[in-house]
Amino acid sequence: MLRVLRRSALLIIAITSTAFAQTPTATAAITQSAARRIDQVMPKVVAWRRDIHQNPELGNRETRTAKLVADHLRSLGLEVKTGVAHTGVVGVLRGGKPGPVVALRADMDGLPVTEQVNLPFASKVRTTYNGQEVGVMHACGHDNHVAILMGVAEVLAGMRNELAGSVKFIFQPAEEGPPEGEDGGATMMVAEGVLTNPKVDVIFGLHVGPDTVGRLTYRGGGIMAAADWLRIVVRGKQTHGAVPWGGVDPIVVSAQIINSLQTIASRQMDITAAPSIVTIGMIQGGVRGNIIPDSVVMVGTIRTLDKDHHDDVHARIRRTAEKVAESAGATAQVTITKSYPITYNDPALTARMAPSLKRAARDGKVATVPPVTSAEDFSFFQQKIPGLYFFLGVTPDGVDPATAAKNHSPLFFADEKALPVGVRALTQLTLDYMAGGKVVQ
Repeated sequence: MLRVLRRSALLIIAITSTAFAQTPTATAAITQSAARRIDQVMPKVVAWRRDIHQNPELGNRETRTAKLVADHLRSLGLEVKTGVAHTGVVGVLRGGKPGPVVALRADMDGLPVTEQVNLPFASKVRTTYNGQEVGVMHACGHDNHVAILMGVAEVLAGMRNELAGSVKFIFQPAEEGPPEGEDGGATMMVAEGVLTNPKVDVIFGLHVGPDTVGRLTYRGGGIMAAADWLRIVVRGKQTHGAVPWGGVDPIVVSAQIINSLQTIASRQMDITAAPSIVTIGMIQGGVRGNIIPDSVVMVGTIRTLDKDHHDDVHARIRRTAEKVAESAGATAQVTITKSYPITYNDPALTARMAPSLKRAARDGKVATVPPVTSAEDFSFFQQKIPGLYFFLGVTPDGVDPATAAKNHSPLFFADEKALPVGVRALTQLTLDYMAGGKVVQ
């Protein structure tokens, strides 16, 4: 009887193994087809990246970039819509078989930064930003994002008959924030229906940054922080600097508030659950050294990585500022403006797609990482549908990523060796998601 059971068990294992082996076979064939197409498109990806890098545009002004993208998507036979959220471009590729709708997103805007990298295609562009003449540079690497997604579009368009689903390519303006007084970015794209018609099931996106070239990193849950603006106006009573008891000194009160705010993250929140940051980056008050002013204005940023902590930190900031001011006979008016929510990777989706990132990275260049306290408006897409956002290392070999110039620096440099990995990653995620997440190891 035991032998019969063993034989039955072995037979079941053999049948099951055969069944699972059959499903990934098609995926493996499609992946090989994609790999050949990726090799073919890479010279174009490099050329696009250099062209976009040399001709950067600020948020809501990405007209040249948008035309480059739209012309390319039309040449591939995609359904193309332009003018989305001012300068955004959306292309829809309908596969030859029914299946889910996968969205892939790239941001297009540059920054008001004067480039200091010695490149033959370095930016020389200058423009006006907030009334000041500034240089313009792709100091955050969005030129890489656009070129990568243009390459992915060409790869997948060449495989449309094999695709079990549709792909929506989202080229987004103003990720760094729209100009003052304007709307823009992911919130505007969502409001204009970018995730509908056809309805998107899942969204993937990447960001380049200082790390070993070609290395992919990710994590489930919060990967980038919520970012909110903080403004505190402390009002006291003006008096002579030699007679401080004749008034209420808002500068001293502001100093006490700043110190007290730091105890929120260090002493009041559970730092083992998630980190949080309260930073005052600007303080303005007074016009003369011997006059205690009537008021002081402080401006800062709040970063949180936990949804529950988010509102709790806000409440503690208000209470701390108001009570410290009250104790000195002053008042504190606290204004918190919500900016970007937490970039939250759906845990189930992340676990399901992790093997795809491993296949794309090759050579074991993939890892889970702690969250970072910078922010991304990709989070607005993730509020509506499951999404996975990950990072692509672009630090050249021989350079320590810890000392490499960071994003937003005039010295930020992205090694083009990472570009094929980015194209592979977004392509592989799309193909594997359409195949139900079954991949060949």
